[in-house]
Amino acid sequence: MPLRLLTTGGTFDKHYDPLTGQLVFADSHVQQCLAQARFDSPPVVQALMAIDSLDMTDLHRQQILAACRESPERQIVIIHGTDTLVETAAVLGSARLEATIVLTGAMVPVEIEGSDALFNLGFAAACAATLAHGVWVAMNARVFNWRDVRKNRALGRFEPLTPPVP
Repeated sequence: MPLRLLTTGGTFDKHYDPLTGQLVFADSHVQQCLAQARFDSPPVVQALMAIDSLDMTDLHRQQILAACRESPERQIVIIHGTDTLVETAAVLGSARLEATIVLTGAMVPVEIEGSDALFNLGFAAACAATLAHGVWVAMNARVFNWRDVRKNRALGRFEPLTPPVP
């Protein structure tokens, strides 16, 4: 089944600027990642924005929602900054679209050694291909329903809101 890949920026797509020592947006890493991951059937890539998720507003989230609504593909992966990924997932989940929407991102930019970006992209694509319709967060080999996820900033990972039952 065809996959749509929406890009919004975030750490995933940042570049290190050696002159300023800052992480900045420049050309997207997505096509390079798709080639490296060797997708059998490349997704339809739609660049919506290139921003840090801390700068994301409700208007940006509505733009993401509109792109999901208008997508002819019903399997959608969204590359998103991790700081407000959960808030965007809630907007999408509340819309109850007939699609499998998976949000993912990276804690370390693609071009930095040890990045989790490529793995997370592949994992999110696999989740979009296999999970039921709904909104999911896929990070670091874990997948969460949009209603049961939070970012633990102290540990630098996503985890369920409700602890697992022993």
